[in-house]
Amino acid sequence: MKAQTTSKDSLILRQEVVGARRPSNYFWAVIVSIGGLGFLLAGLSSYFKVNLLLVSDTSALQFIPQGVALLFYGTAGTLLAIYLWLSLLWNVGGGYNEFNKETGKVKIFRWGYPGKNRRIDLDWPLEDVQAVRAEVREGLNPKRELFLRIKQRRDIPLTRVGDPMSLSELENQGAELARFLEIPLEGL
Repeated sequence: MKAQTTSKDSLILRQEVVGARRPSNYFWAVIVSIGGLGFLLAGLSSYFKVNLLLVSDTSALQFIPQGVALLFYGTAGTLLAIYLWLSLLWNVGGGYNEFNKETGKVKIFRWGYPGKNRRIDLDWPLEDVQAVRAEVREGLNPKRELFLRIKQRRDIPLTRVGDPMSLSELENQGAELARFLEIPLEGL
C-alpha cells in the first residue's frame, strides 16, 4: 500500500492498494502455465503416440497409467494457470483508500471477481471514524495489518492481502493516517 497525498492544501489522502498484480503472482502464473502445459502435452503425446513436446519424447509412455496421470496433472495445472492469469487481468484486490476532508468522506474501493460484487465501493462520513488500529502477529504466519475503526461497524482492513509489510512501514502508514485524520492510533 503506497500512500500519497494529493489535491490542494493536502485535504485528500489517497492510498493505492496493490491487488493481484504483484511480481510474485506474475512469476507463479508463468511457472504454473509452463508446467501445466508441459504435463498436458506429455499426457496427450502418450495417448496419440505423437511427440508434442520439444524437450523430450513422451510418445513411448503407456497411456494407462502414466499418460492418464500426466493428463490429470496437466489439466489441473492449466486450470490453475488460467485462474492466476484471470486474477491478474481483473486485478482482484486492487484499489485505493481515499480520505477526503473537503467532502468529509472516507472511500474504500477494491476490485473483486466479475459478477454482482465486481466493484466493492464503501463510503462513510469522516466523523464516524474513531481510530486507526494496527494488528501485529508474529510467528509462522505473520500478520501486520492496519484497520479503520468505524462507529457501530466492524473494523475495515486497509492493507493488502498477502506479503506482510515491514513493521516500520506499518507504523509510518498508521501514524500518517492517524495524523491526517486527527484520530488515535491503537495497537502499537
